[in-house]
Amino acid sequence: MMHIRLVPVLLLALLCLTPGSVQAKEVQTSTVKELVKARHSWDGTPLPAYPAGKAEITLLRITIPPGARLPLHRHPLINAGVLVHGQLTVVTRDGKMLHLKAGDPIIEVVDTWHYGKNEGADPAEIIVFYAGSPDQPLSIKKDR
Repeated sequence: MMHIRLVPVLLLALLCLTPGSVQAKEVQTSTVKELVKARHSWDGTPLPAYPAGKAEITLLRITIPPGARLPLHRHPLINAGVLVHGQLTVVTRDGKMLHLKAGDPIIEVVDTWHYGKNEGADPAEIIVFYAGSPDQPLSIKKDR
């Protein structure tokens, strides 16, 4: 008789332990901040159309030592990034400059010769997102 009386109590206890009741609380404090949205690169040049065919996304973390200057290069595809540490100056072949500090976003120039240099005392670390297609190079170095 005692066992029959315990059955409803056990069923009620099991219902209270459904997956929904033991899940973590939903976070109500998340925020979204748009860092940049643009149709032009940082120098004002309109961004080109995306390539036809299959898409390929590449995400790189690039670290530039203090005092270093990257070689003159160009990107044949759209890319954007965020400087997460340090400072960085981007210079185009015709002398346009962009100074970045930690937290700054960049919509990079496309098919424009440029270089980056770290004039700070700390390494510059940038996360860069490239939107291209398979077999498309991310960057092309200028022959001297």
